[in-house]
Amino acid sequence: MTSKGIDLEDYIRSVPDWPKDGILFRDITPLLADPQAFAAAIEALGAGFTDAGVEYVAAVEARGFIFGSAVAEKLGAGFVPIRKAGKLPFKTESVSYDLEYGRDTLEVHCDAVGSGAKVLMVDDLLATGGTMAAACELVEKIGGQVVGIALLVELCDLRGRAKLGGYQIKTLISY
Repeated sequence: MTSKGIDLEDYIRSVPDWPKDGILFRDITPLLADPQAFAAAIEALGAGFTDAGVEYVAAVEARGFIFGSAVAEKLGAGFVPIRKAGKLPFKTESVSYDLEYGRDTLEVHCDAVGSGAKVLMVDDLLATGGTMAAACELVEKIGGQVVGIALLVELCDLRGRAKLGGYQIKTLISY
């Protein structure tokens, strides 16, 4: 329950057998469609980090951008987009990481944050933790200091939190 009295879990739709048999997909689109629920989620994601001196909020495309940019605005911080390889127009730094079947690469502009800048990482979902771990590594590689991770949904059975070491993690909904 958020400070606005909204149970965010009521706005997460469970879709069985999507995108393939045996998967229970957690669909956030009902939350996005409701302005009060979305506002409550943004407020709750930023709560707990208001006194952390957050200078930037970083998020990975695509759904992370939805939440990350709104949390950045709420905290009065800049927003740092982390993208798949080849999508940013300026000089970038990159980190590659393992997927279930193969590898992927994330990139960020080299000048996205200053040395020692305090960065809050935001995403809609934590599953295996590989993408978030790579995103944190990338922010630190360009000089940022990750002060926390704020997540809308965490799929606890997939143990993604184990890949995120000693970071302060705030999850709004756990399955």
